[in-house]
Amino acid sequence: MIIGMLFGILFVVLFLGVPIAVCLGISVCVAIVASGNMNLLPAVPQRMFTQADNFTLMAVPFFILAGNIMEKGGISKRLIDFIEILMRRVPGRLSCITVAASAFFGAISGSNPATVAAIGGITIPRMKEKGYPDDVAAGVAASAGTLGVVIPPSIPMVTYAVTASVSVGTMFIAGIIPGLLLAVVLIATNIFLCRRYDAAETEKVTVKTFLYSFKEALLAIFMPVIILGGIYGGLFTPTEAAAVACVYAFLISVFVYKELNIKDIYAIFKKSTVSSAVVLFVVSMSAPFGWFMTNQNIPTFIASSVLGLFTNKVALLLMINVILLFLGCFLETQAIILLVTPILLPIAASLGLSPIALGIIIIINTSIGMITPPMAVNLFVASGIADTSIGKISKRIVPYLCAEVAALLVMTFIPGIITWLPGVFGV
Repeated sequence: MIIGMLFGILFVVLFLGVPIAVCLGISVCVAIVASGNMNLLPAVPQRMFTQADNFTLMAVPFFILAGNIMEKGGISKRLIDFIEILMRRVPGRLSCITVAASAFFGAISGSNPATVAAIGGITIPRMKEKGYPDDVAAGVAASAGTLGVVIPPSIPMVTYAVTASVSVGTMFIAGIIPGLLLAVVLIATNIFLCRRYDAAETEKVTVKTFLYSFKEALLAIFMPVIILGGIYGGLFTPTEAAAVACVYAFLISVFVYKELNIKDIYAIFKKSTVSSAVVLFVVSMSAPFGWFMTNQNIPTFIASSVLGLFTNKVALLLMINVILLFLGCFLETQAIILLVTPILLPIAASLGLSPIALGIIIIINTSIGMITPPMAVNLFVASGIADTSIGKISKRIVPYLCAEVAALLVMTFIPGIITWLPGVFGV
């Protein structure tokens, strides 16, 4: 009765177009009233405040701010120029550069839409000049943008770590190999699909040109080294690393590259504030929702019911991925993580799947959701840059979607790919 009320109200208001954070609050309040235990209502604002009052979550606005500074401060452009020199002899060069640059930018920004905007904003016009159709260029950038939250550091990884009570640093380490694997898969797909538009360059790059490009990009290349090296070296926490990233990006953009002015700074802070408020409001509102589910033993009930229906491990793992991919079509990444994590943790434990491996699987699924309509944020950003329709991009995105899903299934059934590196680091 209570389960039906909770999820029934949730999906009804979602269908009506109500923001996800408000949906979570409405559904839990209605369910509490329906349960007849009015004494639980004061716990809703209490849980919201407790969730927001979290040092780890401070990393979210800082990483959002760092990504926006990079986008405006010339850091992204210099990264792309240097990667372009390195990949001159690769067929489908510009499409592969987009993937490599997105992976590098993802190692700093931790956001899919920010990655598409920062990298696609530069490479999509270049691809169009080279002869790529508008929808192809947009599809390349949108698919490459899925690396933004898989390559650490990652905002969804922070959210999952807080929700599942696991180490943020361990999540970051675990995301490195899956992120690189997805990048390789996307580059291979681009070489196969885009070589007709962009043949490999035969002209050799002079040492002088290479060294100049390297010098220009050096400070940008050094940025993820500082962030990830500082975290893994124990110099600072992930939250402090996010703050360091902001300061570093600001100093480089203003005093070295000199592409950031006062007007840009105001716009960056405004954009970052809005984005951070949206994310943190959803995270805060998810706390009473998750607490009420636990209070009513809903995750345990659902887990035992699912285990009763599917006794085969392969079927269970496939079902988890199908559900997550389906939710990714309709819900935002943060919302999915906050909704499904309490439910999937006991199921994963019964399968011998570690919380870290489960977290990476959830994050990859939700990242793929960024290119699956109707809730395809990456497609929205790329379509605006390329000035083409979502429908056309959706057709072009299918090969990339299939390639990423194939890589996801490999990691799902061989979770050692995810957990090997954390084991090497002893975390």
